[in-house]
Amino acid sequence: MASFPGCIFRLILAATVALAAPGAARAEGAAGAYLAARHAVGRGDHRAAAEYFLRALSRDPGNPVFMESVILAHVALGEVGRVVPTAEALVRSGHRSQPANLVLAADRLQRGDFRGVIDGLAGAGEIGPAVDALLAAWSELGLGRMSEALEGFDRLARRQGMAPFALYHTALALATAGDFEGAARILSGEAAGPLRLSRRGVIGYIQILSQLERFEDALRLAEDAFGGASDPLLDGLKAELRANRPIPFTLVRDARDGAAEVFFALAEALRGEASDGFVLLYARIAEHLRPQHIDAILLAAQLLEAQGQFGLAVETYGRVPRDDALFHLAEIGRAEALYRGGDAPAAIAAAEALTVTHPGVVAVHVALGDLWRFGQRHDEAARAYDRAIALIETPEPRHWGIFYNRGMMHERAGRWPLAEADFRTALALSPGQPHVLNYLGYSWVEMRINLDEALAMIERAVAAAPEDGYIADSLGWALYRLGRYDEALPQMERAVALMASDPVINDHLGDVYWAVGRRREAGFQWRRALAFGPEDKEALRIRRKLEVGLDRVLEEEGEPPLPARADAD
Repeated sequence: MASFPGCIFRLILAATVALAAPGAARAEGAAGAYLAARHAVGRGDHRAAAEYFLRALSRDPGNPVFMESVILAHVALGEVGRVVPTAEALVRSGHRSQPANLVLAADRLQRGDFRGVIDGLAGAGEIGPAVDALLAAWSELGLGRMSEALEGFDRLARRQGMAPFALYHTALALATAGDFEGAARILSGEAAGPLRLSRRGVIGYIQILSQLERFEDALRLAEDAFGGASDPLLDGLKAELRANRPIPFTLVRDARDGAAEVFFALAEALRGEASDGFVLLYARIAEHLRPQHIDAILLAAQLLEAQGQFGLAVETYGRVPRDDALFHLAEIGRAEALYRGGDAPAAIAAAEALTVTHPGVVAVHVALGDLWRFGQRHDEAARAYDRAIALIETPEPRHWGIFYNRGMMHERAGRWPLAEADFRTALALSPGQPHVLNYLGYSWVEMRINLDEALAMIERAVAAAPEDGYIADSLGWALYRLGRYDEALPQMERAVALMASDPVINDHLGDVYWAVGRRREAGFQWRRALAFGPEDKEALRIRRKLEVGLDRVLEEEGEPPLPARADAD
């Protein structure tokens, strides 16, 4: 498995070599399409990549690099079935191709050809050691050979680092066969030590406990794992448990679902470790095997957003049915993707519609508040956060961000007492949050109140987030406001090093340079600040400083003058 993530990059190199090779006459005619495809791959534009690779392949039909690239592009689009013939042709040509093997295994699994999966993986159709072992074991179960399936999972568990995956899938296989006792022993950690379960894994464990009529244990697990979190899926689970009603085990219903879970679980595990493009392939295969694998759909959409493919993300979120318990998560994601893709009105409309259909879900109102906040609509955002907070019976540490965001909206709308109360609530819920400490401390600095407490807060924020340029700027600016200019200088220079193109931070550094007598450098920083496009009001003030100097500007504003000191320039 470890070699597969690199195959995309090897394709680029191999294709470059193929085009340059003396015997590549036909490939030369595909060079333009190939180069356009490679550019699309670099942008994460899977739709364009698929189109250009297909064009290149049409001009050089036997090129294995182009065939493999077509496969990868279409799998990223979720069009796995479309490239089965291409994968078959590539394998028939004698080329060893992991992407082709992946597509062929997925096709056999989807059709229920479990013998074909086992034979293919045992031959030249391997995908990767862990994936091969898991798919072979699930295929044995699909053939009704439970003992062989468990032996396959057990062999994988003995490989270094593979025990958690193997044990998790053993538990799922046992539950699929109706052995809920055996599954519970594994998931509880009793059989072979504790497992770290994802949200999806916890929900499966809850279903298993309910099948054993261990309703109190299941409810306790739900409370421990999710706390007071509320959404239609969790609320429904808890209601069934409180009523002592068994919940059907639907996490994995058969061998094909088990194979889908292989790809989804690995995608979850690899997210953040491998490239988004690679993780997307596994998420798409999971959805191909189980079209209503909602978690796989949501993951694929999130990965597309991370790649800047907002149109594809909107399309993918839209595949979640309205009657699904996770529809609100898909619709929140779709609204955010619409906004990031430049369609703010459609994003707001989608979020507002969700507040009508799901009025009791906190996350729905938070999402609408966030969209209004992104658009600088402070009053509308604050009202949305009001509705979210009103739904929270007892605020928990995880709710600090809602109070923080509402506090920012109150501050920007000129309602400082309300803003300060929200910031203090956020800190009470989650002490030490650097962004809250910084915002409250910086606000006090700007108002010239509580300066010593403000400085202490900002110093704590810097200690918690030392690489955050905005927080470093706050520390330098607080020291400047306190008249400690020599101490402010290194902090402000560090802030500019961290956020080199921020106009406010560059402007602040210019003021500090002026305060320590380095007038020529002050002018240079103010000009840099102007080059980075500050807001109109700030730009006018910077130009005035360049004309008459900071001392005169402070005098015109009725501010106290800076202490006199020799010009160091």
